[in-house]
Amino acid sequence: MNKTLTYLLHFLAVSILSTSLQGTNKPNILFIFADDQCYKTIGSLNNDEIKTPHLDKLVKKGTTFTHAYNMGGYHGAVCVASRTMLITGKHIWHAKNSEKELKKSLDGKLWPQLMAKAGYETFFTGKWHIKADANHLFHTARNIRGGMPRQTSEGYNRPLADGTDPWDPSDPKFGGFWAGGKHWSEVVADDAISYLNASKKTDDPFFMYIAFNAPHDPRQAPQEFVDMYPTDKIKLPKSFMKEHPWKEEIGSGKGLRDEKLAPFPRTKHAVQVNRREYYAIITHMDFQIGRILKHLEKTGQTKNTYIFFTADHGLSVGHHGLLGKQNLYDHSVRVPFIVTGPGVEKDKKNHSPIYFQDVMATSLDLAEADKPNHVQFNSLLPMIKNGKPGGLKSVYGTYVNFQRMVVSGNHKLLLFPKVKKALLFNLKNDPEEMKDISKQPGSQKKMKSLFNELIKLQKDSGDTLELGPIYPELAGN
Repeated sequence: MNKTLTYLLHFLAVSILSTSLQGTNKPNILFIFADDQCYKTIGSLNNDEIKTPHLDKLVKKGTTFTHAYNMGGYHGAVCVASRTMLITGKHIWHAKNSEKELKKSLDGKLWPQLMAKAGYETFFTGKWHIKADANHLFHTARNIRGGMPRQTSEGYNRPLADGTDPWDPSDPKFGGFWAGGKHWSEVVADDAISYLNASKKTDDPFFMYIAFNAPHDPRQAPQEFVDMYPTDKIKLPKSFMKEHPWKEEIGSGKGLRDEKLAPFPRTKHAVQVNRREYYAIITHMDFQIGRILKHLEKTGQTKNTYIFFTADHGLSVGHHGLLGKQNLYDHSVRVPFIVTGPGVEKDKKNHSPIYFQDVMATSLDLAEADKPNHVQFNSLLPMIKNGKPGGLKSVYGTYVNFQRMVVSGNHKLLLFPKVKKALLFNLKNDPEEMKDISKQPGSQKKMKSLFNELIKLQKDSGDTLELGPIYPELAGN
């Protein structure tokens, strides 16, 4: 064999070994995603009513971002906007403009494709609900679900004022999460466990996108989980109202599917029943998450795995007279966000505001991959591993053209353009957003400042709604 050929073979062998070692040195990334889970539903963080023992363990093992936001939605299915932002890395209106390209999969620019380019084996199971094809984007995809399990007519407008209820969250005859014979949350956990077994056979790191449909309605769980929450013991939200005063004008009226789940006006009993079922399906999902985490440990992959848990958006379930997520109150735009992994500080709370979609850029950072120019969200890694200050100066929120918001510091400006309402909340003093202080002395200056900040954020997000003519008193100097 001549010297040139010997050199080339040696160089090739070293290159292959180097590439292999580079792959094995990269951490695994396990992304666990809930649907409709409000930030106020983690037992150890903020709710002594709900049982979430496995998420509580994650909280103790890692860092929790207490103010993680979703930007909102451009139609009633808020989850579509949320997930499109997540998969494209683009802010909300830019993400909407990308929807027509998603069927073409954006030529390698979507999250799982970028992770694959960085040397990751990619896996998906569960709720997808965007226009791209998950089978095309991931190396392996199983049980790809749509927006929600099929709801039945009995699942709406309940329970009735006379106490009767035609629907049972634990009865498989109503289908929904029981369609196919096994609860969908259990199927998701089964899929994840199966893939963890397979992942041991490859040297490449994994990127797992585990997407539960829970706790979206129909909020179904086995009887043992429903029984954990006696109806009469469920507390009403502090912001409970019989009806939101501008429900129609803010796009959350009687015709909206989510709002039809309970009768109008809202009653104490109806909200208690809906919250009971909400808690039960979250606890059931928590149990499935526990199964996944236990198996991750069993396979010996915990030490080299970063785990992210979050949700696509929150949910009202009785707050402010609302049931759905088509609003910009904190219960609907804030979500849990927990991260664990090598070098992540344990049992830490970070109160810096972030967008939960920052998880995409963070995963690219962990994968040692360059963030593409089109990705507008930011890596949290400097905050997570190095304790550096960070987070957003201000947070933007939108719901179609019915609502806009901006949060900066302790204050939140909430706009309802259809009725030309501008509400101001001090979130530190009034976290439940019950006391509009817009008419208090000195508030006008703060509102103008926030309004100007909102205009800047609109440009960044691709928002074309002109607010100046609607609110001239805030747009002026």
